[in-house]
Amino acid sequence: MVRVVIVESVRMLRKALVAVLKLESDVEVVADYEDGAEIVRRARQVRPDVAVLDIDLPEVDGLATAAALRIALPDCRIVLLSGTRQPENLRRALAAHVDGFLVKDSDPTQLSHTIRSVAEGKRVVDAELALAALDPRRQLLSARELQVLQLMSEGLDTQQIAEKLAISVGTVRNYLAAGRVKLGARNRVDAVRIAREACLL
Repeated sequence: MVRVVIVESVRMLRKALVAVLKLESDVEVVADYEDGAEIVRRARQVRPDVAVLDIDLPEVDGLATAAALRIALPDCRIVLLSGTRQPENLRRALAAHVDGFLVKDSDPTQLSHTIRSVAEGKRVVDAELALAALDPRRQLLSARELQVLQLMSEGLDTQQIAEKLAISVGTVRNYLAAGRVKLGARNRVDAVRIAREACLL
């Protein structure tokens, strides 16, 4: 029996995950919490084999929570859940040496499969994200170019982006032009489209 603890701030989602895992005969959810603030103390009490953590927890995020658990319970395997398909989140998770990484819109059966696999000592990551993380176009764009494209994709114009990032409008235009050229896009809108399709944003 694999003992699991779930840490997810959204109550409805947390309870849904608990309900899904209760259907598995070889998985037992021993506790579920809404934040990672006291997870180490609580985890010491329930002794989970696997901890499933939201990467965007309030107060103490999933990566910090994972690091604390690694020290307190080195035998506990860690699975991070992300609400977005940003390859950067996967890179951060792998750098933190987590054992599994899934996006929240994955098939529910994928979670139980991942829990079993990491409990056996394997590492499991979302395949689509893994491919996106290896996309050479992401390596071409600087962090600032990606940031500017992200803000543009959210509907901000150059003036608003400049104000948000505390840079000049001309600098914003330079970043957009560089990103467009690197992505082989016809214009800014096309650059955002290409970046989205490549899961860069």
